[in-house]
Amino acid sequence: MGVARRRIALDEGRAALAAWQAAGGPEAGSPVPRSTLATAVRYSLEEVTARAPGNSVEVRVPPFGVTQCVEGPRHTRGTPPNVIECDAATWLAMVSGQLSWADAVDAGRVAASGLRADLSALLPL
Repeated sequence: MGVARRRIALDEGRAALAAWQAAGGPEAGSPVPRSTLATAVRYSLEEVTARAPGNSVEVRVPPFGVTQCVEGPRHTRGTPPNVIECDAATWLAMVSGQLSWADAVDAGRVAASGLRADLSALLPL
């Protein structure tokens, strides 16, 4: 499997994530500019894919991005069998370690379906 192609430069992505955290993270809502929030989400999705390449799980953080990751069976049509979806604040809170995967799922902040739809081993980044 090849290396994931990045669209967000590492330093730009880390800076956007740091700006989101410095602004108060999930507790502050979305105090950073939308472009910074989008960059932080897209960077972290790319990072998950880089750490767990594959196509068996689709992670959706609307409206900012989607990625496929984790080795396993590949889907080619329709809705994938393993889907994770959450809002940007929840995603970035999990990525940054401010919210655990289990707590997010238990609170209903993450919709996860499928046997492989569990990112607890990958988060926080």
